[in-house]
Amino acid sequence: MNFDTYKTLVFERRGRVLEITMNRPEKLNAVDEEMHAELARVFDDVSNDRDCDLAVLTGAGRAFSSGGDIDWMQKMIDDPASFEKTAREGKQIVFSLLDCEKPVIAKLNGHATGLGATIALFCDVIFAAENAKIGDPHVSVGFVAGDGGAVIWPQLIGYARAKEYLMTGDLMTAAEAARIGLINRALPSDELDSFVVQFADRLAAGATKAIRWSKMSVNIGLKQLAHSIMDASLAYEALSNITADHQEAVNAFREKRAPKFTGR
Repeated sequence: MNFDTYKTLVFERRGRVLEITMNRPEKLNAVDEEMHAELARVFDDVSNDRDCDLAVLTGAGRAFSSGGDIDWMQKMIDDPASFEKTAREGKQIVFSLLDCEKPVIAKLNGHATGLGATIALFCDVIFAAENAKIGDPHVSVGFVAGDGGAVIWPQLIGYARAKEYLMTGDLMTAAEAARIGLINRALPSDELDSFVVQFADRLAAGATKAIRWSKMSVNIGLKQLAHSIMDASLAYEALSNITADHQEAVNAFREKRAPKFTGR
């Protein structure tokens, strides 16, 4: 695996465990165009990496990922055709996570929102610091939750709860997320690293092929579901990209005010 081809992700090996860190801490690891492209290929690279048996995905600084970068959102508004590449990469992120035979552990060192939450929830197990918050506030910026949230949230917490959170964009605490089954565990922040190390080492010491193929067996249904939903949900997201409400939300974010939506 050639780490030099990545600019926004950094890597560290610990035995057969590969830790991947989203590395835009000054932007709370918001996903910009470059990081999105790198996330679209990194899990394929992990699959082909002969030197690791599993991966841990986390964020630098005080957040896991705050979702999409606001400047990148404006670029897609100004050039709607660029959303074609975004949609293609969005599918690659989801399906490469589902197709990666090696377990991927999400270590939520801080908030995981929007696309950040989607990526975390498509990992195989999710452990979070108690002070982290999790949510998918696409609607808060006038966007459809099309990048995978519509697929994974109902499978984890049921349709009624999923629609409540996806239609309001509300965030929840890691403790609440663990209680309702959205994530595996919420841990004191000073215990998170050691817990993830122990869990990763347990998997690394296990029957590698049995673990990998068990993951792939479980993911068959998820992949079928994702194939049936992703194209439509991304198409709806593309439509929302050119709405007045989405532009208003981007303007409001930059101006540090509440958006005034008009339904257009």
